[in-house]
Amino acid sequence: MQGQNKSKKIARVFPRKTKATPDDDLCFFGPPPLLNMPEVDEVHISVTFTYDKPIAEELAYQWQMLGVPVKVGGPAYDDPGGEFVPGMYLKKGYVITSRGCNNHCWFCMASKREGKLRELEITEGWDILDNNLLQCSDQHIKKVFEMLKRQPVRPKFTGGLEAKQLKPWHCKLLKESKAQRMYFAYDTPDDYEPLVLAGKMLQEAGITPQSHVMSSYNLIGYKGDTFEKAEKRLIQTVKAGFVPYAMLYRNESGETDEQWRKFQREWLRPEIVTKKFGEVWNHIDD
Repeated sequence: MQGQNKSKKIARVFPRKTKATPDDDLCFFGPPPLLNMPEVDEVHISVTFTYDKPIAEELAYQWQMLGVPVKVGGPAYDDPGGEFVPGMYLKKGYVITSRGCNNHCWFCMASKREGKLRELEITEGWDILDNNLLQCSDQHIKKVFEMLKRQPVRPKFTGGLEAKQLKPWHCKLLKESKAQRMYFAYDTPDDYEPLVLAGKMLQEAGITPQSHVMSSYNLIGYKGDTFEKAEKRLIQTVKAGFVPYAMLYRNESGETDEQWRKFQREWLRPEIVTKKFGEVWNHIDD
């Protein structure tokens, strides 16, 4: 649903509110309001997660009462996405400068949904949500960092940076950008060595582990995973210089195991992560 006619008044409806959803007057959660509903030309129901599809379909039925076209789409419906429109389906500040990915990770839908990586026109924003920014051309990456210099807020790389793609000149740009946070990933054993090398490159560029700027997504709870294996990956992440962020695997219906949810909650508690980080890095400093 991206790249729609900007002259139209489009109501965007979301099954759930997150910190990334827009907050303007044409953004809604739930059925249409009974009072003070502005006139709109279309209604777009934007769905990120497959387990929200039943809610979205009910919302579509409710919003049809307005008598205007209602479209349902988004990542949950394998929408490949078009040009990124700032503030349309994501709050202003979030930006996507490329779509797709050339990897084919079994747990990720990016390449299946959006195809091979393609670069987009670069728009303004400071929280980069690209699937794999570092797979883009050198020219594109440099233009993204030039754009970030114009922003009123220090950048974040929430979409994730692939450790295997990281080069010293990327590290230099990341250091110069004064990024608030940059996320890499350690999901399977094959990701560990590239993460260690990325940590060394970032530290050589002057980004210290103690700054807590270097972070890593860690997928846990998938088939064949165990608490012991997951904790090993999380601790190895700390040893590599990154703050771990435990992400619980969900199937298409959104189901998760309660014991895994408990494990995730423990590793998301700041005091737990800070303690682990301190134990590892105080030992290294000694």
